[in-house]
Amino acid sequence: MVNGVVTRKIVEIDEEKCNGCGECIPNCAEGALKIINGKARLVSDVYCDGLGACLGHCPQDAIRIIEREAPEFDEAAVHEYLKQQEEKPVISCSFVSALIPDETPEHKPEPEQGSTLRQWPVQLNLVPIKAPFWNNADLLLLADCVAVAQPDLHNKLLAGRSVVMGCPKFDDVQHYVEKLTEIIKQNNVRSLTVATMEVPCCSGLKRIAELAIDASGKMIPSQTLVVGVKGEINRV
Repeated sequence: MVNGVVTRKIVEIDEEKCNGCGECIPNCAEGALKIINGKARLVSDVYCDGLGACLGHCPQDAIRIIEREAPEFDEAAVHEYLKQQEEKPVISCSFVSALIPDETPEHKPEPEQGSTLRQWPVQLNLVPIKAPFWNNADLLLLADCVAVAQPDLHNKLLAGRSVVMGCPKFDDVQHYVEKLTEIIKQNNVRSLTVATMEVPCCSGLKRIAELAIDASGKMIPSQTLVVGVKGEINRV
């Protein structure tokens, strides 16, 4: 290795095949892909982790994983890059203050000795699109790792909400968008809270929620909460 350059797996885009449709963009949680001059391109090698979450989402089959010399993946650089890119406001951000748990006394959940889970199953891939527990529901879209990192999950995030869980890093992002869209469209969902970890790959969950709300045609209040590795909850 010289100056941080190694031989590793990384995305390659066939510009002859790429038509700039942008289907690959939401599936890259690190923001390594961007449409530039009508083509999908790597913004920087250091943002691409080489795991290929974007594969299979290109209708032109223009993306593949190859091995070549490239700078090492830099998670800290990704985090900073994504922070700089957050210039688009969260949908219905005017409603955010009313949705933060535990900040408004009259909405603070009563202490629970046991589980506050309202339904089963909870994985986004497994839940039904139409179900009684979606009606008049405050929906929580929860990153898998949050359930491990947040020690008081049931009282601080889950109480009073219906929940779906998933990981934008390892699951089918487009399927997540389509499934969540139909849940919002076909039920009376009152609000959507996204709870992610403070790592770059989790940011895809926020984008999934934005796309689903847009596609549903419903303007429901939404917010994003970020959980630290030690369990602290921060509002985006």
